[in-house]
Amino acid sequence: MNPLQAHDHSRLEGRSFLLGVDEAGRGCLAGPVVAAACLVKPDLFLDTAALKKTGRVNDSKKLSAEARSLIFSDLKELAQSGLLELAVAQASVMEIDDLNILGATRLAMRRALERLESRGEGWALPKIGVSGPLFGEEVATVCLLVDGRPLRSFPYTHKALVKGDGKSLAIAAAGIAAKVERDRQMVILAKRYPAYGFAVHKGYGTKLHREALKRHGPCPEHRRLFLRKILS
Repeated sequence: MNPLQAHDHSRLEGRSFLLGVDEAGRGCLAGPVVAAACLVKPDLFLDTAALKKTGRVNDSKKLSAEARSLIFSDLKELAQSGLLELAVAQASVMEIDDLNILGATRLAMRRALERLESRGEGWALPKIGVSGPLFGEEVATVCLLVDGRPLRSFPYTHKALVKGDGKSLAIAAAGIAAKVERDRQMVILAKRYPAYGFAVHKGYGTKLHREALKRHGPCPEHRRLFLRKILS
């Protein structure tokens, strides 16, 4: 096992499942913030082929777009085989402007987790203040890992890992899924708003993007609170 796999394998000791959550696009000037959740099952670590495929998983920022796409395809195959599960969700630019980026990121993460939970059987998200299963129910024990620092006002018990996308397989897999999906959406937005170069910089505040903003002003997919210094 590589270090990311070994980390999650050790976290699974005494538990039924491990959940990793990460986001993409938090620091962008435009477009949604996208979050993904990855549920890793113990059987994955008993499958040689699965270990080989997930051995390529890493922090999405350290991977090329081509590598992320190939790994994401591998992850979807593993999901079809039942060794892990993936769900992706987002918060819109309007929600970012309304809730601020931290609130919108929490919302996107919660949506991804709840989407995953709605598809699963025999397990439930670890809710704050709920110590165990309800009478007559058998609910699997789940450890939820979140990249970064602890989330305030989040309804689920979780463990925060700073730079977790370089430490945990589940978090890194979620980060890749979120990044691939968000990049895909930004390429679509580039066709709708061709003046900004979204397909190139994916909404980040590059020189090309800032110059386009000064030349054309913001489009509906720009986060207004992020543009004050650039447009002032």
